[in-house]
Amino acid sequence: MTEQSRGPQRRLVIVVRADPVVCGHATEARGLAEVALTRGFDDVRIVTWPIETLKAAGLPLKPLDELLPYSEGITVERPGPVGDYRVPDGRHLLGMTGRLVELFTDGVPTVCMSMYLSPHANAVVDALRSVRAAGLEADVTTIAEAVGSDITNVVRGCLERGELGAAAALFTTYLANDRCVAVSQYTKDLIEAEAAQVDLALGTRFAEEVAARVQVSYPAVDAAAYTDLDPAAVDAALAARGLARDGYVLFLSRVAAAKGADDLIAAYRDSAAAQTHRLVIAGTGPALADTKALAAGDDRIVFLTDVSDEEKPLLMNGCAAYALPSKPRPEFTETFGIALVEKLLAGGGPVITTATGGIPEAVGDHAIEVPAADPKALAAAIDLAVSMDPAERADRAERARAHAMRFDRTAVFDNLFTGLTAPARIG
Repeated sequence: MTEQSRGPQRRLVIVVRADPVVCGHATEARGLAEVALTRGFDDVRIVTWPIETLKAAGLPLKPLDELLPYSEGITVERPGPVGDYRVPDGRHLLGMTGRLVELFTDGVPTVCMSMYLSPHANAVVDALRSVRAAGLEADVTTIAEAVGSDITNVVRGCLERGELGAAAALFTTYLANDRCVAVSQYTKDLIEAEAAQVDLALGTRFAEEVAARVQVSYPAVDAAAYTDLDPAAVDAALAARGLARDGYVLFLSRVAAAKGADDLIAAYRDSAAAQTHRLVIAGTGPALADTKALAAGDDRIVFLTDVSDEEKPLLMNGCAAYALPSKPRPEFTETFGIALVEKLLAGGGPVITTATGGIPEAVGDHAIEVPAADPKALAAAIDLAVSMDPAERADRAERARAHAMRFDRTAVFDNLFTGLTAPARIG
C-alpha cells in the first residue's frame, strides 16, 4: 500500500479569520500552515468563514483576485451555515463546529489550533465535547492562541457591564485546551489581570491557572517575503503608484482609530517633511472614511486601499519612514504589532511608533519611539527619520532585520509545536 493510498498521516487544523481578512493573524495562520508541510504534517486545513459572511461583517478585506495561493497540501475550508434564518449567528458557528467533528473523527492524528478565543476556540472545544459525548474516537491535541482583543473586546467589556458569566465562559473555554498561548508577554499579563478581576467577583481561580499554563508565542511572520527584495521590483511598484523611493512616509495597516492615522495626518502637516515628502496611507478599515475626511483637499496625502500581499513589502522597502502611531483605546490596544515586524524585515526607512501595549516586544530598540497621541512629537520624529544620514539608516535597518528574524515563521512554529507533533499513524 502506498503512502498516497493510505491517506493523510498527520493533520494540522487552524481555525481562524483567514484571508481575505486584513489581519495579522490571517497572515500568521498562512505562515504556520506552510511550515507545517515541512514538519511532517501532510494534510493542513484552514477552517474559516464564508466570503459573503466576512463581507457582511464589515471586516476590511484584501482584493480577492490578488490573494497569494497556498501550497499544495493546504486546504481552506469555509463551512456554510447550518439551520435557517431563525438562528442568525449560530448557523455559521454550528457549520464550523460540525466540520471540525468530521475532521476529528476520520482517524487522522490531528493538532488543532484556534486563533481568537471567541468564537474559534468555542468551535474547537464544542466539537471535541461532541465527539467525546458521542463515544467516538479522536486523536486530537488542541492549541488556543489568545490575542489582546479577546480580553479588551470581550472580557473587559463583560466586566464593565457586569456580565460575569460570559467572561467566565471565555476563560473556561481557553483553559480547556491542551496548550494555551498568548501573542506577547503584554497579552499574557493582560489576561492574568482580567482573570484576577473575574476571580475576585466569582471566587474562581482562573488567574492562578493562567499564570501557570499560558505561554508566550509571538505571531509567525514569513520573513522570506520581506527580505532580499529586488530593487528593480521595488522601483517598478513605486512607479506604478506614482511614488519615488524615499519620497514618502508610509502608514500601512488596518485603518482603525487605535492605529493613530488621525495623529499621523496632523503630525505630517506640521512637519518640514510635508514640503518634500508625500504621506501614503495604505489599508482599509472602520476608520477609513473618517481618515479620508481629515485629509480632504490635501493632494500630498495618498490613500491606497488595494495593496496586495506581494506589493506590501515593496512599499515598505521604498519608504523614507514608516509610521504606526498606535494608541490605547477602550476597544483595542496593540498587543504585538505584526506590521511593525514586517517593516523591520523589509528594510528601507526607519520605523516610528509608540510604546503602546506589546509594541516594544515587536520592535525592541529598533524604532523611533514617540508618546501615544502626541502629534507634535510625531512630527519631530518624521523630520528626524527623513533627514537621517544614509549610512546610519542602513546600519539601523540591518540591526532591525536581525532583531525581527526571531519572529520568522519557522522558528515560531518549532517553539509552538514542541512536544505536540506526535508520530504519524502506521498502517
